[in-house]
Amino acid sequence: MSSLRVIAVRGPVIDFACEGDLPGIETAVIVDPGGLHVTCEVQAHLGRSRIRAIALEPTQGLSRLMRAEPTDAPVTVPVGAAVLGRLLDVMGRTGDEGPALPAETPRRAIHQPVPELAQKGTEISVFSTGIKILDLLAPLAQGGKAALFGGAGVGKTVLVTELIHAMVTDYGGVSVFAGVGERSREGHEMLHDMDTYGVLDRTVLVYGQMNEPPGARWRVPLTALTIAEHIRDVDRRNVLFLMDNVFRFVQAGAEVSGLLGRMPSRVGYQPTLETEVAALQERIASAGTRAITAIEAVYVPADDFTDPAVAALSTHMDSTVVLSRDLAAQGIYPAIDPLRTTSALLDPAIVGDDHARTAADVRELMEHYEELRDVIALLGVEELGREEQLLVGRARRLQRFLSQPFFVAAPFTGIEGRSVPVTDTIAGCRQIIEGACDDWAEASFYMLGTIDEARQREDARRAEAA
Repeated sequence: MSSLRVIAVRGPVIDFACEGDLPGIETAVIVDPGGLHVTCEVQAHLGRSRIRAIALEPTQGLSRLMRAEPTDAPVTVPVGAAVLGRLLDVMGRTGDEGPALPAETPRRAIHQPVPELAQKGTEISVFSTGIKILDLLAPLAQGGKAALFGGAGVGKTVLVTELIHAMVTDYGGVSVFAGVGERSREGHEMLHDMDTYGVLDRTVLVYGQMNEPPGARWRVPLTALTIAEHIRDVDRRNVLFLMDNVFRFVQAGAEVSGLLGRMPSRVGYQPTLETEVAALQERIASAGTRAITAIEAVYVPADDFTDPAVAALSTHMDSTVVLSRDLAAQGIYPAIDPLRTTSALLDPAIVGDDHARTAADVRELMEHYEELRDVIALLGVEELGREEQLLVGRARRLQRFLSQPFFVAAPFTGIEGRSVPVTDTIAGCRQIIEGACDDWAEASFYMLGTIDEARQREDARRAEAA
């Protein structure tokens, strides 16, 4: 086996002198195995006798000439039934103050090949969430990938948390959550919430926190995905894979790239941006009869959807959900933009004619309203023709009907959450579009579930007015 010595430590980047064969790229090296035991991953060969690695753990206390031990294998993490209900870090160590994992827990390398095309299933199954605007305009596919794009403070994390609540309780598989660059408070809240919902025994939480080295934040999605792949391939169960926030994975990769001395590419991102994103996203797939279904929150820097990281991520998605700062400012939650939210599944052959037609009519109506907003702001709605006033009223009612109280927000809003079947959503939208609710107050549609609730609220309002 090769003999390694530390010759330079620059933050999370460590250079080693090597006697013997050089360790392979992406294999693990343990620095000071008898003491600090810091795990690194080889990233570059600098010559015949030098390598450069990125640390996955803090490097405080490391010094030159320390001995290191190559493992000649990638980093491995614990997988299987033992990790269910646990909170883990990038190395697979528990962080929930529970008992240690059993010594016989199987381990799996975090670098795995992409499933072959012949293994992937061809059947498309729609994944119902109970969230009206999502099920109507951006249906999710089992074994597919959906991204929630939005800037800071528009509700990405709340929407991801609601999806966990809405789907895990009715979902026959296991949920794996990857917290990339999260705050420690968010990790504790998520652990507590999963316990409260009674689904912790079918959930694995994997965190790489903000205060950890960039190497840990860069590799934590691979740790979570490796656990999900084992559940899919060995345990033969469906997996719901959630990631918040995948942009921080790209950010950590950019930090690592800069620390390794690579020339930056567009807007300062790493030159390997597309490769790194593809290596992660292409592993999220169905294999045989079981699938990994992914929902990923994506921070959009400065609300710029032309950002290279956002563009690279969006190319891999089946469903694209865009959150709007304007809708959030109006108090309409979830603040999902109906015009920029799309899904490859919104096809009559998949969701049915009625669903596809209703979604198209909703978009058409909302687009017409958007075109008239400047005129309304300047002259007032009274200056519009009678027919256009009716269309604007229907669009505003539709906008409010597609708002929805969330279960996870109930402690803060005081409104009980709602889960709405897609058939009820379509029926409600059709009534509004066809003018059956033209004489109802807009407030009757705000933050509720089905159209029947809106009718009850309108009847109560009229009775009070009388």
